Amino acid sequence: MKGDWPLPLKMPLVGGHEGAGIVVAKGDMASGIEIGDHAGIKWLNGSCLACEFCKTADEPLCAEQKLSGYTVDGTFQQYAIGKAAHVIKLPKDVAFDAIAPILCAGITVYKGLKESGARPGQTIAIVGAGGGLGSLAQQYAKAMGLRVIAIDGGDEKRSMCEQLGSEAYVDFTTSKDLVADVKAVTPEGLGAHAVLLLAASEKPFQQAVSYARPRGAIVAIGLPANAFLKAPVFESVIKMINIKGSYVGNRQDGVEAVDFFTRGLIKAPFKTASLEDLPKVFELMEQGKIAGRYVLKMPE
Repeated sequence: MKGDWPLPLKMPLVGGHEGAGIVVAKGDMASGIEIGDHAGIKWLNGSCLACEFCKTADEPLCAEQKLSGYTVDGTFQQYAIGKAAHVIKLPKDVAFDAIAPILCAGITVYKGLKESGARPGQTIAIVGAGGGLGSLAQQYAKAMGLRVIAIDGGDEKRSMCEQLGSEAYVDFTTSKDLVADVKAVTPEGLGAHAVLLLAASEKPFQQAVSYARPRGAIVAIGLPANAFLKAPVFESVIKMINIKGSYVGNRQDGVEAVDFFTRGLIKAPFKTASLEDLPKVFELMEQGKIAGRYVLKMPE
């Protein structure tokens, strides 16, 4: 192989954008990774490493970014290519299926928590807390010393969120006043210091300002189709609300997110399925019936 592209062997795979495997070949200029190493491929498959964004640790904003499963072939296959500078070297004693969700969902929510500016002891409301992103966001938040309010729907997700250590669970399917219910479980009823929006529908993006406390931060991560992030100007101004978007993490964010996992602080709730089961998994996803994450195992 030419250049700095290693070729990991794919084993368990998640979402088509990320996966973990064994390096079976490498480019003649690839460094920091060797054949036989265990490595992870992320959504951000590669970037130019020379532009202003890359040089200031904002590689996901690079105009020449390569995205797994979008602009380059993804990981719904037995072999996949990743740029050496962007793959993450993994400890060999870590199970591929267990760490695979960290390489996309884990890094994404970890970055969002950092972007929120929430400090240890403060409260963060996680909308979509029972999903693949949310289940990891709760654990990272707890590991970072934050107090978690989980917002989602249904008893299965309530049970999972409680097991993950959320201090309160607000069920949007049964709540008659979501804003009041969220504020009621925050210190002094003033609202959450930060809100992490992981939902796949638009309405939660319109509600967040109302239950964020003054000087609170709202971080949009979820990508509901054709949705808009709207907020009342008066309330946003007088409460000095900070509204921002957060994309995937940079290379260092990836290293840190994996380190939380290898230290035993994060356990991704997942189920394993074969590639043939993918259509059924998509159906469950569309119906909002997946708690945690699905890992697809490729045929050997």
